[in-house]
Amino acid sequence: MKYYAGLDVSMEETAVCVIDSDGKVAAEAKVASEPTALAAYLARWRGSLVTVGHEAGGLAPWLHAGLVGEGVPAVCIETRRMKAYAKASPVKTDRRDAKLIAQAMRAGLYQAVHVKSEQSHKLRLLLTNRQALLRQARQLQGKLRGDLKVFGIKLGKVGSGGFAARVKARLAERPDLLALVEPLLEMRARQLAEVRAYDRLLRRLGRADPACRLFLTVPGVGVQTALAYRATIECPRRFARSSQVPPVLGLTPRIDQSGERSCHGAITKAGDKLLRSLLFEAANALLTRSRRCCALKRWGLDIAKRRGLNRARVAVARKLAIMLHRMWLDGTAFRWSAEPAPAA
Repeated sequence: MKYYAGLDVSMEETAVCVIDSDGKVAAEAKVASEPTALAAYLARWRGSLVTVGHEAGGLAPWLHAGLVGEGVPAVCIETRRMKAYAKASPVKTDRRDAKLIAQAMRAGLYQAVHVKSEQSHKLRLLLTNRQALLRQARQLQGKLRGDLKVFGIKLGKVGSGGFAARVKARLAERPDLLALVEPLLEMRARQLAEVRAYDRLLRRLGRADPACRLFLTVPGVGVQTALAYRATIECPRRFARSSQVPPVLGLTPRIDQSGERSCHGAITKAGDKLLRSLLFEAANALLTRSRRCCALKRWGLDIAKRRGLNRARVAVARKLAIMLHRMWLDGTAFRWSAEPAPAA
């Protein structure tokens, strides 16, 4: 007899449901959300357990790696499709969700997702930490601007590097106000120093990775975009075609078609937000800042003339996602002209 299991994971406990090949419930339980505890509970069906499904979530990478290491045939499944499948049930409980996941595994009504390695998650943590520090530094800068307006102090147009000096110069005759805002200036300075430290680490990691060195040959693509693409895609061979990459990143338009009606909307934004935003910034840099012309830039500028710059940025970002994947597979650098480039 073959068995299928569904795991509805929460922080402390996981609802487990095991069903047989006929769809009958063999066992249900609440188990601690630990890989060893879950593997020990499922050990009685070892050898006859076909798949163990769990949804993608915060604990999913850790649990998945632990279960696979214990010899459990775990599969991480796509959350949105499972949510749509569970909507058919009027009752929602952890026990019910675990049973629905097990039934989906038995019927094949699921889509497996790639679980990234710990190294890729550490790289993404580095990128998101840098973004968080930079965002907080900009928020402090905006707060100081707004707070000083109350006292009639206008800072004017000034760059990030000269902002602290401008504030201190404006408050030279107001030591009472300077004493109040100086802690925020020091905090902002520490945040920017940490951002620069992250930048040095990112550049070092980018130079050491062969795939990132290839990506950096593309105009507009910086070290953050290259490393984010490396960490998000991780294994290029998991895509049969390069054109399958943009849908995973949410860079393809929504389509609502029924009968003779067909509506094409904005992009789905259903994939990885970090990489999607970085590819959009790379496309903007290629179209507006790159001085050297190439076929990709000419193609994007043609779209900008017909459809507007914003749509051109999205289209170029989609092209970049495809191009970087193909470069990774072929090991070739970016070609500025139609002449073939030697393998890197």
